[in-house]
Amino acid sequence: MEQRKISEAVVLAMSVAFLAATVVVPSGATSYSIGVCIRNCAQCKKMFGPYFEGQLCADACVKFKGKIIPDCEDLASIAPFLNKFE
Repeated sequence: MEQRKISEAVVLAMSVAFLAATVVVPSGATSYSIGVCIRNCAQCKKMFGPYFEGQLCADACVKFKGKIIPDCEDLASIAPFLNKFE
């Protein structure tokens, strides 16, 4: 009976540790991804100037939590943020 209580306590402790790691790690990874995304938006704005909507790009970074990171050399990833400058 005593062995069962110890096993249950170990399982409970491991479950809590796993849950804590699952909750804490993605938030840090998310903030890192958002930072990379926003820095890439700024780089594209420097490269393309008025042809690139930097604010729209940065807003998308925050909205999608850095899941879509623009690459200034990949037209598909920056197409939503390009405009015709007339």
